[in-house]
Amino acid sequence: MEKLSVQQIIECINSEQCFHAVAEDYSFTLKIDEYVPYACAAVHDGHQFRKDLWDNCLHSEYDRWYEEDPETKNMIISHPIVIAGCNSRFEYDLNRDPENAVFDTAWGKQLWKNPLPELEKAKSLKKHQSFYNVVETLISKLEEKFGVCVVYDMHSYNWKRWDREVPTWNLGTSNIDNDRFGDEVGRWRSYLESIKFPHNIKQTAKVNDTFQGNGYFLKFITNNFKNTLVLATEIAKVYCDEYQQIIYPEVVSTVEEQLKILLPKHAAEFYKNFKN
Repeated sequence: MEKLSVQQIIECINSEQCFHAVAEDYSFTLKIDEYVPYACAAVHDGHQFRKDLWDNCLHSEYDRWYEEDPETKNMIISHPIVIAGCNSRFEYDLNRDPENAVFDTAWGKQLWKNPLPELEKAKSLKKHQSFYNVVETLISKLEEKFGVCVVYDMHSYNWKRWDREVPTWNLGTSNIDNDRFGDEVGRWRSYLESIKFPHNIKQTAKVNDTFQGNGYFLKFITNNFKNTLVLATEIAKVYCDEYQQIIYPEVVSTVEEQLKILLPKHAAEFYKNFKN
């Protein structure tokens, strides 16, 4: 892996170079092993929280971890194109639009002891903008090269906070073209439901059950690229203890190993069906 400026990353994509890079401000990573008609993303994987904000933050390190999506990058790490956030969504949320990406409150609790200075907000929003400049370049290149593209937008959610039965996997589809892509959604849902977990973890996958796919990452791509499908894919945090902050690496590995097979299979079927 090398450290590159955003402009260098964009130039690498435009010239179709393969590379592994971290942005020079360490805000996101991108690896491209091969140019293929699909990409994976883990925008909430990051946990970094710049030190300038520590003393002013009312949320603990655990509070932040609880609302992030740890290990989602590791679940998709084996695929040819992976982009992932490095910073905590408590600094700025890549899945919210720029006007709402820097929180004042988070999950019903005030975030800052004192209002965040505009200079600090600007530092965070610059990282947000850089990420989306790269996303725009990447999807443009994939559509230019292949005509169509599918993006697997990986997230996780805290299933124990729900007071009803919730699925192990949830697909949010309210902001995609379901008339055009409904069959692809159904196929992806069935593949997710086939994933076998250790420890008798249930195998369920539903559409728009817990979340509906209202994230900015999906909306940004969907609104700007008419031939790219974004599949907002949420796994319940069955791969960790939400309350004790313990990761179960054997469950993460299970997901990664099975997605290594199922995800390219789904992407190949998508490309076959929509390339013309």
